[in-house]
Amino acid sequence: MRPEFIPVGQIVNAHGIRGEVKLNPAGFDPAFLAAFDTLYIGGKETKVKSARVHKSTVLLALPGVEDMDAALALKGKPVFIRRTDAHLPEGEYFDAELEGLTVLDDENGEELGRLTRVLNYPAHKVYEVRGKREYLIPAVREVFIRGVDMETGTMRVRNMKGLATDED
Repeated sequence: MRPEFIPVGQIVNAHGIRGEVKLNPAGFDPAFLAAFDTLYIGGKETKVKSARVHKSTVLLALPGVEDMDAALALKGKPVFIRRTDAHLPEGEYFDAELEGLTVLDDENGEELGRLTRVLNYPAHKVYEVRGKREYLIPAVREVFIRGVDMETGTMRVRNMKGLATDED
């Protein structure tokens, strides 16, 4: 089941004295997040007055946040988007949607476990799967990831020697 809200980052600080806040994206391209008109900050729906990319963050101007004190009051608040507001290319999913999927060996259908966490590395993401054993599976389509079926809640992977953490 797809989550209604996707966590995308956190407000980490104020920016300047006019009330802008700095959003630190968690595994997202800042330009992708800057395109949203509505964010959910600390559980509240918030219309974005303006957003711009600054280095690896997003600077947001929000209604009712007109000075540094108001901006600092948002520091540490988690930021979400509504899943239905986001449009991803076919076959791509948010990390929060993948967590909890049952992971199956594509060759024999054996259940390896559940995808418990998505780790972000410079080259690519790695899926942590826990079952009878723990696996670290590179998130590389067609090589390791054979398919994702959100309807059945499953991911099919190519299991090979060395993916289980207790193997040499």
